[in-house]
Amino acid sequence: MNEERVFSLRNPWFRTSVGGVIAFAIISILIGFVWLPSANRDFSGHGLWATICSAAGAPSSWYDAGSNLAGTAPSEVVVLPPHRERVDASSIGRGATLATQNCSMCHGVLGTVQVTAPALAGQYADAIYKELRDYQTGERVSAVMQPIIRNRSEQDLHDLAAYYASLQRAAPAESGASGEGLDANAVKLAMQGDPMRNIAPCAACHGQLDRKGAAPWLGGQSSIYLAAQMQRFATGERRNDINEQMRNIARHLTPDEIDGLAKYYAAQP
Repeated sequence: MNEERVFSLRNPWFRTSVGGVIAFAIISILIGFVWLPSANRDFSGHGLWATICSAAGAPSSWYDAGSNLAGTAPSEVVVLPPHRERVDASSIGRGATLATQNCSMCHGVLGTVQVTAPALAGQYADAIYKELRDYQTGERVSAVMQPIIRNRSEQDLHDLAAYYASLQRAAPAESGASGEGLDANAVKLAMQGDPMRNIAPCAACHGQLDRKGAAPWLGGQSSIYLAAQMQRFATGERRNDINEQMRNIARHLTPDEIDGLAKYYAAQP
């Protein structure tokens, strides 16, 4: 058979094949990027374009830092503190003064572990900065934190983040079992997640496996604090997570799983 005739629109088999491939592609796109995301409550409620972008793993809109240099970036935008590659001693000094005057009552003088407040010593600077910024703008609500941080300057936020990031991490908040005594399901959720329930591994964002910008290190925190935050994400009471990542995960966790993960990370260094 002449090859030129095979790949010709006059050939009914060629027309049928091309038409079938195009139809299959269109149907697959509609199912994968429109119908399935719309049917999933993790994606619904954001509009068709946002739903398609969520399914594709792309933002529905892009933040232009140049248009907002004078103001505070939105909560979903990760802003790295200045002098990220070298320690600014003066910034750390200013942060130490601010911390002693305003933060030590709840977080301890050296930012070590408390029961209902997070340990800040050795925490990532960008994670601390983002949370302070969110308290200031009201994205994260706290009757204690907001009055303290409301009138602080942008430089104050960076100085506090630099100070706490410069400290050595404290020992784990709680002694935990090791080896066979570990909660196997908590370890699996932390290191592997549960793809069937749309649960990514905690370690993929919070360290151990990989880390995403502004995600805090969880090791050594109080299990009471960690469990409380996961429960707030699950109910939607806390809403300052980037692209609703934590809310989408926490709402799929059972109370026992939340408790297990909190205790697992509380025992980690």
